[in-house]
Amino acid sequence: MLTGKIAVVTGASRGIGKEIAKTLAAKGATVVVNYNGSAAKAEETVKEIEALGGKAEALQCNVSDYDKAAEMMAYVVKTYGRVDILVNNAGITRDNLLMKMSEEDFDAVLNTNLKGAFNCIKHISRQMLKQKSGHIVNISSVSGVMGNAGQVNYSASKAGIIGMTKAVAREMASRGITCNAVAPGFIKTDMTDVLSDTIKESINAQIPMRTFGETADVANLVAFLASDEAKYITGQVICVDGGMAI
Repeated sequence: MLTGKIAVVTGASRGIGKEIAKTLAAKGATVVVNYNGSAAKAEETVKEIEALGGKAEALQCNVSDYDKAAEMMAYVVKTYGRVDILVNNAGITRDNLLMKMSEEDFDAVLNTNLKGAFNCIKHISRQMLKQKSGHIVNISSVSGVMGNAGQVNYSASKAGIIGMTKAVAREMASRGITCNAVAPGFIKTDMTDVLSDTIKESINAQIPMRTFGETADVANLVAFLASDEAKYITGQVICVDGGMAI
């Protein structure tokens, strides 16, 4: 389905990003596994992809850095000749109640989650416009759809991604480029594994399907939106949340 495609997945060394990278590679794409601080985990992702017969390369870049993001995209285009798929998954959390949240924690989350996505889209837009093709998938969150106490910064960044997605979709649709957002709910990852059983039960009570999702649930949707099978879908926000944001 994605044979011959070149994909860049940011924040792909673990969790949802890793699963997205592996899924795109399994469907035939060559995947650039972007990471910021965890080189070992990024290389592990690459090795897992290669062990299954796929093609991948790990590439370090702090996407919140405008110039470094430009360098990363320029390298990918120079090396592979094009970019067909961009998945903006890189994200961090600095949770706290608004009254206790520092300016530094607010800025850090917005810079990585929202500005990072802007940087990557900005720096690959000219190439995609030249190609007259491309699929951009931004990873938002149900926190950006519903809001979440203790996550003013994170919710703002993920809501911003939704607005950005719609604006980019409008700007680039006439050149055959799609831009969509995926909003995961509670997904089983290392981050949720540390939650106590009591907290998990409380969360499950808010989810109509009464269970956390799997990383594959998100990755499979991303792979569809990144394919030509979804060429007439753009500007959409699709929740993968077991019905939580209904």
